[in-house]
Amino acid sequence: VKGIHFEGLRVIGKPGRLARYYCDSGADELIYMDAVASLYGRNSLLDIVREAAQEIFIPITVGGGLRTVENIRAVLRAGADKVSIKTAALARPELIREAVGVFGSSTIVVSIEAIRRREGYYEALADYGRQETGVNAVEWALRSVELGAGELLVTSIEREGTGTGYDVSLVRQIAEAVPVPVIASGGPGCADHVAEVITEGKADAVCVASLFHYNYLKHVRDT
Repeated sequence: VKGIHFEGLRVIGKPGRLARYYCDSGADELIYMDAVASLYGRNSLLDIVREAAQEIFIPITVGGGLRTVENIRAVLRAGADKVSIKTAALARPELIREAVGVFGSSTIVVSIEAIRRREGYYEALADYGRQETGVNAVEWALRSVELGAGELLVTSIEREGTGTGYDVSLVRQIAEAVPVPVIASGGPGCADHVAEVITEGKADAVCVASLFHYNYLKHVRDT
């Protein structure tokens, strides 16, 4: 599914079919997120991960509802290469250190979903952008890396799904603050937006959803 500002989710298609399509189209990695897993206290991606792992041969990162080391272990055993944690880490930061101690820093991605506040700082939100935390997103990025996170996935809630471009300021502030790779997410509508967040925002990689998903839908209709 795909929405705008994490709302109004629209069905795009079966995850397994999209996995094969994107793999064949040249994607370097796939990111699966159960959008409301933490909100409903669940994790239901195992079957999807198993299916995708049998179909494709590029890395898979999985997030949503991962609250314990055992949750993470189950997803990795299903075929994921990395996991993304957010809400559980904000609630209990020590989870990052525990997970890194078991699986290594290269396996643990911390997802930061942020929104700009009037005061000029970015706040990290939980539960798919539904829960305020009062946590400064840049400070949380630093803390996550101190605890061992090997990578950060940074999403602008204001830009997500809009096609208006990444929040370059948000990405740059975090990328300049931490020594680990930063993946920019939320807002691309064209290739120039991707180039901008890499050159101006200093992102190491980009996550693209709507821009590709709607091209996929056009591809399905045309074929």
